[in-house]
Order: sequence, then structure tokens, then C-alpha cells
Amino acid sequence: MRNPIPLSLVLTLAGVAYAGTDKTTATPTFNRDVAPILYQNCSNCHRPGEVAPFALLSYDDAAKRAKQIAAITQARVMPPWKATPGYGEFLDERRLTEQQISTIRDWAMHGAPEGNPKEKPAPPTFTAGWMAGQPDQVIEMTNPYSVPAEGPDQFRCFVVPMNATEDEYVKTVEFRPGNAKIVHHAILFLDSSGEARKKETVPGQGYDCVGGPGLDISGALGGWAPGAEPATARPGIASTIKKGSDLVLQIHYHLDGKPEQDQSRLGLKFSKEPPTKGLTLYVLGNQKIDIPAGDSHYVVKSSGILPMDVEAIAVFPHAHYLAKDMKVDAHLPDGTLVPLIWIQDWDFNWQGAYRYASPVKLPKGTRLEMQYTFDNSAANPHNPSNPPQEVKFGEQTNNEMAFAFVSVTLDSPAQVPEFRAGTRAEFIATMLENGVDEEALGPERAGQLKLLLNAFDKNHNGKIDPEERQAVVDFLIKRAQQQQQHAAEQPHQ
Repeated sequence: MRNPIPLSLVLTLAGVAYAGTDKTTATPTFNRDVAPILYQNCSNCHRPGEVAPFALLSYDDAAKRAKQIAAITQARVMPPWKATPGYGEFLDERRLTEQQISTIRDWAMHGAPEGNPKEKPAPPTFTAGWMAGQPDQVIEMTNPYSVPAEGPDQFRCFVVPMNATEDEYVKTVEFRPGNAKIVHHAILFLDSSGEARKKETVPGQGYDCVGGPGLDISGALGGWAPGAEPATARPGIASTIKKGSDLVLQIHYHLDGKPEQDQSRLGLKFSKEPPTKGLTLYVLGNQKIDIPAGDSHYVVKSSGILPMDVEAIAVFPHAHYLAKDMKVDAHLPDGTLVPLIWIQDWDFNWQGAYRYASPVKLPKGTRLEMQYTFDNSAANPHNPSNPPQEVKFGEQTNNEMAFAFVSVTLDSPAQVPEFRAGTRAEFIATMLENGVDEEALGPERAGQLKLLLNAFDKNHNGKIDPEERQAVVDFLIKRAQQQQQHAAEQPHQ
């Protein structure tokens, strides 16, 4: 319950929740009916030392907040799970059933009775230290980072050397927040280019990064949000850490009213054998965003074609504060529609990766489509501007983004470079179909894209047309292949 709901709203929702209650059923009690629900679905965060602001392990913990718990579970504010049911099947769903919600509602309405102590289940126990067992390697932020007592949330990227002397293969990743009171979520990127080190002008103190790390990443190790538990990769799958890579640790800090420090760490378990399947990301996105002030239904779309057969294993939608509805679909070559995810009440404070219960097979030629809707009106409670202001694409909080990162596997790790070259070429070509927005991309990146645009914009209309697109894609793939060949010919350091 990261963001407290105003009491007036809680009571209003509670009143609605109580309407029409069936009084003929037995009155629920904490010990018999409510404790099992809280222990299974809430206590992972709502316990001492974790991110939630209060515990829900004892009767006293729950009873004094009974109406609030009833209201926010009825409104599905808690547990925080944003994926729409039936639109993709995911692991570790944090979603209460209608029966569980009704039980909590009726318990609160009848005065939150404790019930028979003999019917109370044993409170859950939690693993001290590392939940997945002792890691093979622990990587920690090089210095503690200090946050002030008050002010806006901070998004900070810390560059941590991984000291890999050869390629390594990670099966299990466990993030441990150094200070659970202020660490809201974390995303774990890999950088083998050295560019992240240049951005961190004060070693160990990180750099500002809202939307992402601000560089072309070479890989990723997943992410963490409250309640998340470490997961071991499926057979044949592992994240590859290239020799000499740095961890780029993006952390969202939520200030708590007093000065705090954080020094988060990461535990890794390695596979002795290299992966038999390739692991990479497919990125959908659109930087052509210009949302007028007051527009409550601004739609952003993007699509792309898979260059080879893949299996999708997770999806990570991303936008900032104005997004409200996010849908990602796969359209198979035979016309079949495969839903990947639909979030109808996006909340930037509760973003994360959604892992599929079973890998989703997507054959070559599948078209992935995303459609995001943004609300830049005063009626949007998440709007950071009052009154609303025009919002464009960018990295800062008052900018917007529209991306969907789909984690996919390939038949072989050897296919990853070809896949990345093809999908990156398609992504850049899609950007050029909208022209080059220098304000959104910055002068350096915009300058590079303008050179490319000028080379292939044969009718000089300031964008890449469908008949010009394939030439751009072919050029970019060929250039990527040449770069890979050049890198392979260089002597190892």
C-alpha cells in the first residue's frame, strides 16, 4: 500500500462495497477466513522490514485497518497486479478472487471479529538473507546513495563493474533492496560498451535516468518490484554476461519524509553450461509523442514483424504518468490473434515484468502491435502537471514514453546477433517513418538519424515511405553484420 488512499475515498468505496451484502451467511472471522487470505497474498510485502508501510501478520495489524483493506481490495488497488485477466496467462499472479474480496468486505462490515484462536493458521515464515539460497556471486552498489527527506521521486542509474573475466551464464537473479523503505522498484541492465561509465560522472553515485539508462544496452537481468520473488530460468535459458560488462542498476526511490541511504545488492547463480537457447528482447516503441494539454484520449501505436521463430517468455510495458490503457497483441501469419498483455489502469508506480505461465510460440512473420492511450487532462489523478501542459517524448518525468519490451528465446544463441540486427533495423525504420524529432531524441542521436534519412528519402518529403523502408532495413542489417565481423576480428584484450 505504497500510496495511501484518502480517508474520504476509502469510506466511500467501503460504503459501496457493503451494499447488497448477503446477511444470511456466517460472519467471517479473522482467524478462520481473513488471515489465510492476507498471509497468502499480502504478507510478502506487509511485514517488518519490507516495502509496505505496515504489517498485516497479526489480528491487531489487520483489524484497525479493516475498512481500508476492504475498500482497496474491492477497488483492486491491492494487491498490485495490473494485467487484465484472460489477456495472457502469467506466473505469480497477485489477484484476489471475488470470493476472497467478499470475505474481507463482510468481515470489515461486521466489525472485524477475531474469531476462535484455534482456527488461526500459523503466520508465514520468511527466509532470512537470500530467498533463493546463497548466491554464487554478490554484486553491491559501490557506495551508499543518500536521498533527502522530501521532494520528487528519484530515478537513478548506478554503474557497477561485474568483473567478469570471461562470458558467464546466469540462471537465477535475486535483487535485495538495501533500504526497503525507499526502494520502490529496480531494473537491471547490462552494458558492454563502457558508455554508462561515462554518464556516471561521480563514480558510485549514479546518474539521473527516468525512462531508461539512456544507452544501447547489451543485455538485461530482469527487474524487481515489491513482492517479487527470485525465479530460476527455464531449462536451456540463461542470461549471458559478456566479459567486461557493467551492471547498470536503475532504481526508483520513493522518499519517506526523512533522510535515508541505500546500498542495494544483487545475488547471482550461474549455470556451468552455456545456454542452448538464445535469449534477447524485442522492442516495440514510438517516439513520436506530442500530447496536447487537456487531451484525455491520445493514442500511440507501433508495430513490427518478427524475422524468425521465437517463444515469448515475458513482457514489460513501459510509459510514464499519463498512460492509462496499454495493449500488446501478436498477429500470427495465419491470422490468429494472440493477446500478450492488456493493462487498463496503468500506474507508473507499479510497473514490472510479467512472465508467461508457458512460453508463447510466435512464428516468423508474426506482427507485434502495441496501442497505448494517454490521458493528459486534469481528471487524471496521476498527471504531474496542474494545470495540464503539452507533453512530448523524453526521458524526464514530465515527458512521456511508449515502449513494450518482449523477452523472447530463439532456437540457438547463435541466432541472437541476426535477430537483434533485424529487429533493430525494423525499429529504426519505423522511427524514420515519422520523421526525426530532434527535440525528443536530442541533437546527437537526431543528427545520426538525419544522415540516414537523407540517404534514403528519395522523394525528399522528410520521412521514410513504405517503398523506401526495405532499403533502410537492408542497409542497417548489412552494417550490423560488418560491425560484428570487425569486432570478431579484433584481438581479445
